[in-house]
Amino acid sequence: MVDRVLATDAALDLIETLKKQHGPLMFHQSGGCCDGSAPMCYPADEFKVGGSDVRLGEIGGSPFFMSADQFDYWKHTQLIIDVVPGRGSGFSLEAPEGLRLSDTQPRVTDEEADALAGEG
Repeated sequence: MVDRVLATDAALDLIETLKKQHGPLMFHQSGGCCDGSAPMCYPADEFKVGGSDVRLGEIGGSPFFMSADQFDYWKHTQLIIDVVPGRGSGFSLEAPEGLRLSDTQPRVTDEEADALAGEG
């Protein structure tokens, strides 16, 4: 089984810091607009996911979601969430830290791509 979403050590450290400040968290891969497509961090009870959201997994013990439409394009990829200096969205909890979450989609083997596609 291939994890659909992973986090770097730097991202996991930031997640722990944010949990201490805000309590339980959740993540949603934004689908464009103002921030392009970026991982967004919210207090767990302040962002409502719906039937059109797909749970990709967890990072730092917090659930990570993406809209079903966007997932249809990315279902063959694995996301690695990292932290980079700079200001991201004012809506994402890491923004006041002078950091922003970023993602990469590493190359996966044909077998991993097949496994990801089959897990839908």
